[in-house]
Formats: sequence, structure tokens, C-alpha cells
Amino acid sequence: MVCPRFQWRYLAVGLVALMAVSAVRAEDVKPSWPMPPGVKWAPVNGYPMAYVEAGQGVPIVFVHGAMNDYRAFPGVFEQLAAGHRVIAVSLRHSYPESWNGKGDDFTTEQHAADVAALIRTLGLGKVHLLGHSRGGGVVVEVAKKSPDVIRTLILEDGAIDMPVSDTPEAKAAAEFSRKLTASLLSDLATKGPDQAAAGFVEGLNGAGAWAKTPPLTKEAILANIVTMTADKPRPMTTCDDVRKFDFPVLMMTGADSPPKFAYFYDEMRKCKLFPATVVIPNAAHGMHRQNPEAFLRTTLAFIDQH
Repeated sequence: MVCPRFQWRYLAVGLVALMAVSAVRAEDVKPSWPMPPGVKWAPVNGYPMAYVEAGQGVPIVFVHGAMNDYRAFPGVFEQLAAGHRVIAVSLRHSYPESWNGKGDDFTTEQHAADVAALIRTLGLGKVHLLGHSRGGGVVVEVAKKSPDVIRTLILEDGAIDMPVSDTPEAKAAAEFSRKLTASLLSDLATKGPDQAAAGFVEGLNGAGAWAKTPPLTKEAILANIVTMTADKPRPMTTCDDVRKFDFPVLMMTGADSPPKFAYFYDEMRKCKLFPATVVIPNAAHGMHRQNPEAFLRTTLAFIDQH
């Protein structure tokens, strides 16, 4: 029989060894791809997560949407950094990684876990967490699993999935993203990346939107288009989930955005009393680019209030 004193000694030695192994593993996590100038990275859940940051103050963390990366918020990133610490992430397998689409870890759940871990790794405390489009689905998952890192939640046409009623409007909202993605994958296989990207962007922003898209945004979309071949369905968000949100929530949509986004905001509002959705005028899904003044005015007023 082992003496209790020795049992505790063995346990302590084991814990020290485990901590040492974990530290080595974190140190061993390094990107095997080049990081562009000014881009930082941190070991997060075994992955070297890229991000950019600027400014000082209470942190605002930007989470990009589908087929995008840390470059998704040009202009508004710099303007918000004038009075806040602003961080824009690249989700797992997004640029600057040149990914081949292999593997099963390109999921909303994994991305949410990575975002929460990055916030903790950087010691940011509670942050203003902003998600655009698919990134909205990611930040809602952070809100469900890691509410302790959230000061406020900001949804910019957040792609949220909730159980819906058996009405034509509900069915259309639930099917919108699936049909848009299916169309992109079909176009990608038959027409190539440029036309596939154009169809996807115009499905969200209207005819002619691809031609109006800035070159840097096009570059980012095309650099990340392979991620669409590996994305998994988002988890459902229920009223029980939404009722637990104990932080302020801002919901934004563009005046010309697809109705799916406002529909699910209304569904969330049925679960808990949130302020009315803010409609950004003269803009569609890419509202932070299409009407940056209104986007910034709305976002800053909300952040400064909280």
C-alpha cells in the first residue's frame, strides 16, 4: 500500500509534468505559412491564429464572415482604433493560411472556441464582440459557450439559425443560406472561383455588387473561397440559449439586405426583449463598406453607452 504522503507527491509531480508538456505543446504551435507584415499570431487550441490589432482602450474584437479574413473591415477598423483597442481575427484555416480544405475542424463551434481562447490568451477581459454574417453565428456561439468574455454582442447581419415555424417566411429564412451556399459550390465546380464569388456576393448584396466590390475585398474572398467547400452546418440557437444572454446586444441589418437576417433577429426578440434592430440605410449585407458612416455612428453610440 502506498503511503498517502507519497500519493500526493506523485500527484504533484504528475501535475507539474502535465503543465510542462502543455507549455511545450503551446510553444511548438507555429505557423508553417508566412505571416504578412503587421500580422500577429497566438497559439490557440493547437492552432496559430492570426490577428491584427491597433489602438488602446476597451477591446473591440471583429469576427469576419464567410470567405474572408482579418482584412474584412477596412476603413472602419482604423477609425474605431482611434479611440479603442481593435482586434480583427482570421478564423482557423482562413488567410494567411493557404488551406487545402482537408480536415473536419472548419466549424462554427471550433471557431467560437478559438475566438474565446484568443480573448483569454491575450488577456483582453470582457470585450465588445462583433460578428459579421457567418461571423455573427460564431459570436453567438461564443455567447452561448463562453459568456464570461463578452461585454457586449454586436451582430452585423448575423447568420443565426433557430427553430422556425411552418410558414413560407420561416422556411425561406431557414433555407436562404443553404441555397446560397449550394449555388456557390455548383458555380465553383462549373464556372470557376471568380464567377462563383460574384454570384455569392450578389446573392447577398444585389445585382452588380461584385463589380463594385473593392479590389482588396475581392482578393480576400478569392483567397478564402476554398473554405466554403469544407464548412459544416451551424448549430441551432434556442430560446433557452438566448434568454441566458446577460449582456447588451446590438442587431444591425442593411436596408437592402436579404430578409433572412432581420427575420432571425425577430425570432431572438421573441425569446428576450432586445432593442429594435437598427437598419443601416443605403446599404445591403456589406454595410460596413457600403455605408461606413452610419455603421460607425451606430456602433460607436452603442459601445460608448456600455
